[in-house]
Amino acid sequence: MHVAMIGTGYVGLVSGACFADFGHTVTCIDKDAAKIEQLKAGGIPIYEPGLDLLVAQNVKAGRLFFATDAAEAVKAADAVFIAVGTPSRRGDGYADLSYVYAAAEEIAAFLDGFTVVVTKSTVPVGTGDEIESIIKRVRRDADVVVVSNPEFLREGAAIEDFKRPDRVVVGAEDPRAQAVMRELYRPLYLNETPILFTSRRTSELIKYAANAFLALKITYINEMADLCEAVGADVQQVARGIGLDGRIGGKFLNAGPGYGGSCFPKDTVALVRTARDAGTPVELIETTVKINDERKRAMARKVIKALGGNVKGKTVGILGLTFKPNTDDMRDAPSLAIIPALQDRGARVQAFDPQGEEAIGLLIGVDFKADPYAVATDADVLVIITEWDQFRALDLDRIKLLMRTPVMVDLRNIYKPEDMRARGFAYTSVGRPGLAAV
Repeated sequence: MHVAMIGTGYVGLVSGACFADFGHTVTCIDKDAAKIEQLKAGGIPIYEPGLDLLVAQNVKAGRLFFATDAAEAVKAADAVFIAVGTPSRRGDGYADLSYVYAAAEEIAAFLDGFTVVVTKSTVPVGTGDEIESIIKRVRRDADVVVVSNPEFLREGAAIEDFKRPDRVVVGAEDPRAQAVMRELYRPLYLNETPILFTSRRTSELIKYAANAFLALKITYINEMADLCEAVGADVQQVARGIGLDGRIGGKFLNAGPGYGGSCFPKDTVALVRTARDAGTPVELIETTVKINDERKRAMARKVIKALGGNVKGKTVGILGLTFKPNTDDMRDAPSLAIIPALQDRGARVQAFDPQGEEAIGLLIGVDFKADPYAVATDADVLVIITEWDQFRALDLDRIKLLMRTPVMVDLRNIYKPEDMRARGFAYTSVGRPGLAAV
């Protein structure tokens, strides 16, 4: 089949490359000419493990193309995917749908024959109705069905999630559209991946409901971590104990500095706005948003406490800046709240992240270092914010010798308290009994 993918951001580029790998002919379209030229030259504008190889293979096979002009690709397409950004709107938290609606208006002029227009972007309930109205207004004669097909891709594991998903959700009740979507996902259908067909509005809500539930689960275990610290329990054992219950499951029960990234922060807020407009407030999610915002500031206070309540004039070494490992995404990363809070209290900050180049323009006054050991040099405290694999295997004896004082605050619980005590560190983690150095 022929696919036009509008948008070459995280979702669009990964989805386009994977559809091409399924054997379809895909053209990824973007207004950013520099990005398209980069892709044509073999460059990848985002960091996602394995994506560079996947793109290169399918370009070489003649299945994946890149363009700034949508006309030719849309005319030839059996399905046109809208995969543009829907960031939170400034001031009110609603999803900014201007890019989605602009894409719908643009592609409407080029539609030729029966075409399925698929919303891949995360959008509030009812957005598909408006996309349909826009297309019909521009092209009254268009033979088109607008479908919702939300993505459930984890950054750092997106290719695996696309090719081996838990499920595929399709909001389409038109038989012709369902047939197109089945064909697009045919390799998954043959592998017996559940493909759930729903109404369009139901599909739109499923995406928000899923992300909000996962955000709530993370926030829940973070609150349990605070309770564990107060009563002397171990949150990791608590998480395992409840996670072995099949009704709960063990995923998203890792205590830490709060959620961030491109999805959970904006999607929870957008769901709150949608629910309030509908007259049915989702108070659990409203509370989740509030707790998560406060969580990040609380982590700065944890660092300050580890240094005796005062960081003025002290050097804080930060390991990890992106919101999670295996991505270069800095959107709503905990580091963006923790570091300024420490600086406001007079701390000097030096930091390293394997893919944190974007942080250079977002964090002012930070001394960016080339590796973890440079960060540890002359540091009064070392703080782990993002659990990159390379931070799990540090030469701790070397780290201790480089630091001014052997104090570590591990916000991801990647080390064992007893091991850190044995090495002579004053070690603070999240939701586990503290063990100071002897």
